[in-house]
Amino acid sequence: MRILYVEDSTSLRQTIARGLKTEGFIVDLAEDGIAALDLALVTEYDVIILDIMLPRMDGFEVLRRLREAEVNSQILMLSARVTIEDRVNGLELGADDYLVKPFAWKELLARVRNLIRHRYGHQSKCLNMGSLTIDPQSRRIWVSEKELHLRPREFSILEHLAFRVGKVVSRTELIEHIYDHTMDLKSNAVDSAVCNIRKKLALAGCEGMISTVPRRGYLLQATTRTS
Repeated sequence: MRILYVEDSTSLRQTIARGLKTEGFIVDLAEDGIAALDLALVTEYDVIILDIMLPRMDGFEVLRRLREAEVNSQILMLSARVTIEDRVNGLELGADDYLVKPFAWKELLARVRNLIRHRYGHQSKCLNMGSLTIDPQSRRIWVSEKELHLRPREFSILEHLAFRVGKVVSRTELIEHIYDHTMDLKSNAVDSAVCNIRKKLALAGCEGMISTVPRRGYLLQATTRTS
């Protein structure tokens, strides 16, 4: 899952970014409103964590322009200002959540995960697809209650396909949401990773869950839970 974190404090920006990356998120950073707007208009983010008090353009104006441009990323507003007027203003402009500084790391992380679930229409903590269960928080997978071990990148790909279960996901979408833009990505990286996931799922009893849709991408379909 890809996150844009917008914060003008260098120390806080670096600290939160490290924490998010440790949790398996791909994180892009911006230190002012103009840079944030430029990134968010060309990249599809799952969540944008947006401070209100920013140089060059404040968070409210960034939010307004993003919603006018029909950017549908989940947006979490951050601010040291605690007035009801600020919260109402952010929500009316299209923010999805609001967190007051200073905040606890665990609360920020929980809110981010909750926003991702809402973005893809899932309510429960785990993604349940028949005999396959994925826990995004612990980054663990089970097939019929037996744990399945994937590499971090493989987990992220399967997680994204699971959030989009029943829908075709293009290679471009997977690259945008899973891979760091600074990586030297080989042309067959996604195909190779999906191939490895298929093999591991098949060995665990979930053969055929991921199908390739020619010229469109990949489709994950739920299995039937065994007794």
